[in-house]
Amino acid sequence: MYRSLEECIVDLEKHGHLVRIREEVDPYLEMSAIHMKVYEAGGPALLFENVKGTRFRAVSNLFGTMERSKFIFRNTWKSVQNVVALRNDPMQALRNPLRQVKTGLSAWKALPVKQSGGQPVTLQEINISELPHIQHWPMDGGAFITLPQVYTEDPEKPGIMNSNLGMYRVQLSGNEYAAEQEIGLHYQIHRGIGVHQAKATKQRAPLKVSIFVGGPPAHTLSAVMPLPEGLSEMTFAGLLAGRRFRYSYIDGFCISNDADFVITGEVHPGETKPEGPFGDHLGYYSLVHPFPYMKVHKVYAKPNAIWPFTVVGRPPQEDTSFGELIHELTGGAIKSEIPGVKEVHAVDAAGVHPLLFAIGSERYTPYQKVKQPTEILTIANRILGTNQLSLAKYVFITAEEDQPLDTHQEVDFLTYILERIDLHRDIHFHTNTTIDTLDYSGTGLNEGSKVVLAAYGDKKRELCKEPPDVLKELRDFVNPRLVMPGIVALEGAQFTTNEQAQQELRSLSDAIVAKGTIPSCPMIILCDDSRFLSATVANFLWATFTRSNPSHDIHGVNSFIEHKHWGCDNLIIDARIKPHHAPPLQFDPAVQKNIERLFVKGASLGGLSY
Repeated sequence: MYRSLEECIVDLEKHGHLVRIREEVDPYLEMSAIHMKVYEAGGPALLFENVKGTRFRAVSNLFGTMERSKFIFRNTWKSVQNVVALRNDPMQALRNPLRQVKTGLSAWKALPVKQSGGQPVTLQEINISELPHIQHWPMDGGAFITLPQVYTEDPEKPGIMNSNLGMYRVQLSGNEYAAEQEIGLHYQIHRGIGVHQAKATKQRAPLKVSIFVGGPPAHTLSAVMPLPEGLSEMTFAGLLAGRRFRYSYIDGFCISNDADFVITGEVHPGETKPEGPFGDHLGYYSLVHPFPYMKVHKVYAKPNAIWPFTVVGRPPQEDTSFGELIHELTGGAIKSEIPGVKEVHAVDAAGVHPLLFAIGSERYTPYQKVKQPTEILTIANRILGTNQLSLAKYVFITAEEDQPLDTHQEVDFLTYILERIDLHRDIHFHTNTTIDTLDYSGTGLNEGSKVVLAAYGDKKRELCKEPPDVLKELRDFVNPRLVMPGIVALEGAQFTTNEQAQQELRSLSDAIVAKGTIPSCPMIILCDDSRFLSATVANFLWATFTRSNPSHDIHGVNSFIEHKHWGCDNLIIDARIKPHHAPPLQFDPAVQKNIERLFVKGASLGGLSY
């Protein structure tokens, strides 16, 4: 049970999970490049002891592997699972009252505790410019905090038990922010802080915000947890840390007494400034948009404070471990929230939000003459109306029948669906709706579409194991390559306009029809580079589902509309890069070359094998 980030670092080093970097490292691109190289190799946590431009140390890759993450929480993991399970299924307490006494006591002992002032974190007041200003990608708008714990309270019901602790990125520098006085906040209006801001705006009052950085690792994980109703992030932080969340108030702002750094300030009604760009978890830059910003009140740092950070980019990255941890802790929550659902998997390789694989139940089948999706269509709609799952663009859903299914086995799961899908019947669109703010494949910020592909019943086809001859004989669409059984990638000309794309796709459909049917190939991906897209399953998932908007980029061979329902013989997804897409993240070659100095023999990372 760690009382501080420093205690965690010492423990990790003692057990071989952390390496110290003694050499001076530049926070501009170098620290992030080192982090990603070590993360990709499954390496240790990194303590940067000599960060250029600041006296503070920095640590990254704390959660870089599941093994290390579970090691950090090894003493409290089981008790936290018990409490979360109890919140998901309160009847457990009635079925096993004696067994649940301990769980209830654990939750009660985890309640946050208020302390008097004069805590270590408030002993020194510093400026924003003294913090480590880490810029992760070349086109980022400035330096960002990537592991913040952003704290706000409900203006209508103040107090820590009605608070929200969320991880929303914070821009420390750049754009139009007044140095030392203003920092940017990026969050979506449906998040907890957005609800609090709306209430403050209604009161015509500024919203008080506290940003905690560091402290026990449990506090960081708590900021990203989707918790059951009634279980606060602050209580969860106490559960996971094995000690209560300690806090106090200064000038009306909440202070985490165990944090390494605290930034306090206010968000004023209706005031925005440009925020971004920022290299994000979809693998592209989120561009510049107006977002609320915080007018800085005070900045605190404890003696010998350590600045934790991570790097986000095309998955997998360190935040992948967050997702795995969350799934292990709350895996049963979705079953309680959506009756009939057995499993929902937000596919990390596709950037999490764009693509969901789901397994539901089909209890209506005894009354059907033909097996077809019925209950799973209802479940799909519930999924698309549930919390963060509502950001999904593509939902592939089925139900188990004769064989067990696992949504984490992506190729097997898609194969099962493609063998059974009726493309005339089983494609269901939701148009002119909301998608993830960070997804630029749609028609505007937060605007796009969704599609549900629901397949159930008997196997309908054998899937091709190589590109069908029909696709090898096309004139304007070249280099067909098998992605996986039933899915072939084709290269097309560079995308220019929607009108031209519509014409090209009609031409592709007509050319396929003229040469013959290909029932063994239910899905065709039109792309810029079929070699890249077909090289790995991860490439296919990333490029296809982050670069397409279902309503605009799904086409079909022999497509038709009957009674408002769209169907086709073969599905075509246009996954070419479009002019309105955000640019993909790319490394700076000079920086990549420069960091090699740390991996040579005798350097801090020279003893590691990569």
